[in-house]
Amino acid sequence: MDLSGRIALVTGASRGIGAAIARRLAEVGADVAVGYASNRTAAEEQTARISGMGRRAVAVGSDASDPVALEEMAGIVEAELGSVDILISNAGIAPQQSLEEITVEDWDRVMDVNLRPAFLLAKQLAPGMRGREWGRMVFISSVAAFTGGIVGPHYTTSKAGLIGLVHALAGSLAPHGVTVNAVAPALIEGGETLPGDEESRRQLAGRVPVGRLGSSEEVAEAVLSLVSNPFITAQTVSVDGGMHPR
Repeated sequence: MDLSGRIALVTGASRGIGAAIARRLAEVGADVAVGYASNRTAAEEQTARISGMGRRAVAVGSDASDPVALEEMAGIVEAELGSVDILISNAGIAPQQSLEEITVEDWDRVMDVNLRPAFLLAKQLAPGMRGREWGRMVFISSVAAFTGGIVGPHYTTSKAGLIGLVHALAGSLAPHGVTVNAVAPALIEGGETLPGDEESRRQLAGRVPVGRLGSSEEVAEAVLSLVSNPFITAQTVSVDGGMHPR
């Protein structure tokens, strides 16, 4: 896939999965806006790597829970790079809390960061994609959307909501050359839902049918496959080593 001339916005791209996706899109020609919440230094490191590939890149900070800030972010990207052709909504938080521990404020915060930005950015960017008759949206969900997981019901619900949003948008945008899909990772090395100690990660890896944890680069490959194929839409691709076959 040659994405030369295409503009990608990847939220939560200063590290981990988002950074791997941003770099992979740049490798096949896209100019990339690296969205970040607070770690500007890490975001600028990513833009430097992308610029080193000969692509244009810009680091754009935004509070993912603030609708005005998200609108401003998209405006900055358009001013710096051009109209966004590819939206990768990856920003998210994963506070590990039980049902009893979660307050209404906790619940709202997770929804505001994990789910609402995908809706707001899709709403803002869809008209331009429709007008150009080309666009790609990929929302980074989680296998927890299907299995529940261990993080908490607020996280699980937010990730399931992203899959619902995919189905809500895909049908109406498909006639205009715009695809909408999701990727659902699980047990990715370096992910914030994993425990920090090596022994715990080793035990988790033993639960994965392929026998190891996944990598951010493998998630990025799944995203690229969806961006590359105009005939795939309204789908969720699991990147989980076979933990949740469907």
